Amino acid sequence: MAALPYCDEIDPSTIDVLLVTLMCSPLYCIVMCCISCAAFTLIMLHPFHISKTTFKWRVFMTHATKAIYKLLLSDYVKLSKVSVEDMLYDEQDILRSMDKIEVIDFHQNLEVNGIRFWCYTAGHVLGAAMFMVDIAGVRELYTGDYSREEDRHLRAAEILQFSPDICIIESIYGVQLHQPRNVREKRFTDVIHSTISQGGCVLIPAFALGRAQELLLILDEYWSNHPELHNIPIYYASPLAKSIENFIDVGLSVVIASPNGLRSGLSRQLFEMWCSDKKNACVIPRYVVEGTLAKTIINEPKEVTLMNGLTAPFNMQVHYISFSAHADFAETSTFLKELMPPNIILVHGEANEMGRLKQKLITQFADHNTKIISPKNCQSVEMYFNSEKMAKTIGRLAEKAPEVSETVSGLLVKKAFTYQIMAPDDLHVFSQLSTANFSQRITIAYSGAFGVLKHRLKQIFESVESLPDEEFEGPAFRVPEWLTVKYESEKHISLHWRSDPIIDMVSDSVLALVLNISHDIPKVVVESEEATKTEEESNKKAEKVIHALLGCDCQCIT
Repeated sequence: MAALPYCDEIDPSTIDVLLVTLMCSPLYCIVMCCISCAAFTLIMLHPFHISKTTFKWRVFMTHATKAIYKLLLSDYVKLSKVSVEDMLYDEQDILRSMDKIEVIDFHQNLEVNGIRFWCYTAGHVLGAAMFMVDIAGVRELYTGDYSREEDRHLRAAEILQFSPDICIIESIYGVQLHQPRNVREKRFTDVIHSTISQGGCVLIPAFALGRAQELLLILDEYWSNHPELHNIPIYYASPLAKSIENFIDVGLSVVIASPNGLRSGLSRQLFEMWCSDKKNACVIPRYVVEGTLAKTIINEPKEVTLMNGLTAPFNMQVHYISFSAHADFAETSTFLKELMPPNIILVHGEANEMGRLKQKLITQFADHNTKIISPKNCQSVEMYFNSEKMAKTIGRLAEKAPEVSETVSGLLVKKAFTYQIMAPDDLHVFSQLSTANFSQRITIAYSGAFGVLKHRLKQIFESVESLPDEEFEGPAFRVPEWLTVKYESEKHISLHWRSDPIIDMVSDSVLALVLNISHDIPKVVVESEEATKTEEESNKKAEKVIHALLGCDCQCIT
């Protein structure tokens, strides 16, 4: 479990889509780019993540990769010697994960949550793809494992017609160079023919997918041209297909067996059977990592440690002839010169080789202001890009081209990383949105004179218009054309308006004025002329009554 990828470092909730580049091996089965709107993460994945975690992302891979995915993983589960408790996934997990996987054709454009992506042929293995991802106009190319060398069963990785803003590229071989193809094939067939002629067996440890098929095609062509070898069998002995018992006492033979690092499995068992005989040979056909037995025997030690812990003399011949489908320095350099990306991120390589590759690329691209980064595992890389935001008019607004300096008025709608301007009536046609009007009303405690409030508002706003009492069932006026102030009672008034950012500010200012008048200005009562006249008549009547009772002149004081 300690050798698993650093998947715990990734927050699943931040991921929008997973793009699978290729099928790798049954344990670490998929190399992929894991994408959110703000991040681009490289991880390896297997059915454990898809079926046994809170996995909610959409997953895309090519048709061939999906077919190989199910085939290899199913066989791995059937032949695995790990206890049920320690197995990362089982057959049911594989089937559940298959239901969540979507397929993509080469050059097919797809979009998820505003993230556009498509893929190109990567070479390397059947179904392998390089993914181009477009986020807000910034384009990132992730090569995954790729090869620019065309062989017998695979096309070379494609060259793009435009330059991406970022190229994330593998760097397994660093600054190393592959021998010419014809030289390697001649060395390969010569070693095998010589070993067979001397009465020995040949072991070729290789992955079950990709290189094994290429080596079989080379041997098939060579065997057809050499009749003297027709009685010598060639076995393709993946542990998914054969067991060690099939190769006891088979005599002279050539066996291609997995895994390629001789860690365990059929290739390791055959190695232990044949390693002490100097007539036998082991041909290592691809890159091997530090810490594996395959890497150890390249240095031709005197003895090796067997799986049971004992040691055995090591006498067999060892030949390292690389047919790796990973790009060497010449392929990487030429590929990047064709693309000329302003930003290059080196991944998927041993630290020292990656460092040497980085320095050589810095020298090579010194005149182009190219930024080259080789981050460590789990190290974040942040890049900032300036891009122009462009909004397209659609619907009614697009029926007529605007004149020069003419203002276009409409709703600005943002969807993911695109902007559109449309008429409000077109909103439901071109989006899943719709328009609505909100009418707001607020009742305020106010015991002052309604006329004073109108007078004060006229000092602030240019237009304060009185409204018919019949229409509003009482005194009311409008400020200026959007807000209605209505007299409700001796102690209350109300404000009515249609919700809008500007009108909301007008209503706030009117509310502030009402509260200010209520607290700071004394109550003012304005009497009508009829009320004054009635009071004078009452005073005169009172004077007459007093005169009749008292019989003297007097004055009624009020």
